[in-house]
Amino acid sequence: MNNEKKPKEPLFHIAKRPAIPWQKAWGIRVIAILLAFLVSGLVIMMLTKQNPISVYATMFDGCFRTEAKFWQLLQEMALLLCVSLAVTPAFKMHFWNIGAEGQVLIGGLATAACMIILGGKISNGLLLIVMIVASILAGAIWALIPAIFKARFNTNETLFTLMMNYVAIQLVSYFAMVWEKTKGAGTVGEIQFGWLPRIGNNDYILNIIVVLILTVVLYIYLNKSKHGYELTVVGESENTARYIGINVNKVIIRTMLLSGALCGVAGLLIVGGKDHTINSSIAGGRGFTAIMVSWLAKFNPFYMIATALLLAFMQKGAGEISTVYGIDKAVSDIITGIILFFIIGCEFFINYELKFIKRHKEGE
Repeated sequence: MNNEKKPKEPLFHIAKRPAIPWQKAWGIRVIAILLAFLVSGLVIMMLTKQNPISVYATMFDGCFRTEAKFWQLLQEMALLLCVSLAVTPAFKMHFWNIGAEGQVLIGGLATAACMIILGGKISNGLLLIVMIVASILAGAIWALIPAIFKARFNTNETLFTLMMNYVAIQLVSYFAMVWEKTKGAGTVGEIQFGWLPRIGNNDYILNIIVVLILTVVLYIYLNKSKHGYELTVVGESENTARYIGINVNKVIIRTMLLSGALCGVAGLLIVGGKDHTINSSIAGGRGFTAIMVSWLAKFNPFYMIATALLLAFMQKGAGEISTVYGIDKAVSDIITGIILFFIIGCEFFINYELKFIKRHKEGE
């Protein structure tokens, strides 16, 4: 008699789902959002004893209650969108650029250097031109370093770009001490020269307009240009790209130069148009949040407007909850995390399906 046990069959397996109609895809997303708010409501009641509806209303008030809050939301969306646009070409090429945070910092550092060193010595118009050029070059050069190592030595770009974030943080921290206004303060303070011009009486419109223009330009670049076609092919298969005559190394370097340059622009907008100072936290984690924005939008620049707005709303809303109810910031971050978990998780069910396996009885 054969006493060997038969291996147990799995209950289900995961299979790639065929393309589904857009109505069904958006239906899944709506259900995910509703479930997210339901679960978040239960967590709110357990942790804070607050009415979930009141908490959600507070989130909306924090973003839309006044005109100033609304413009602040749009500016935060624009800055996050700018960094998301920056990482998209590299991600579409399957070059995992985790170094956007550092590239933004280096772009901001170059901007601040121009403002501090040249401010008051040349005309403001010329200073702005120098700031633009310096920030773009600084971000591009910072991104070029891992690109060259990837192209020439096939290094791991994820680790390389991630480690360069820490180098950028230390560089900014060092120069913040060099340029500090009060000895020992460790802060630069508000820089008086080189502010980006205001449109009307609004400090935020220029940043928003610049990023929207970049969104249109990047969409055209990715979808209508030869360069965009080449990076897409490289992302799908490097061997196929080489077979049809595409210089893969050239595409890697060119794409990372573009990503770094756009991060440099983000640094310019933050330092010259928003904060008017430099420190190691000006990027504010946008380099990592941008990865989520780009991925949720499936690397489509226009869809990124919606995903960037959603994440900016969640961040500002979470801060408002913490302020109004006097609860720990961690609780509001938990609520944000739950909602994002459901939103991201629903993409799994849009792209994959669970196929349950019928168990056969012994002897069948």
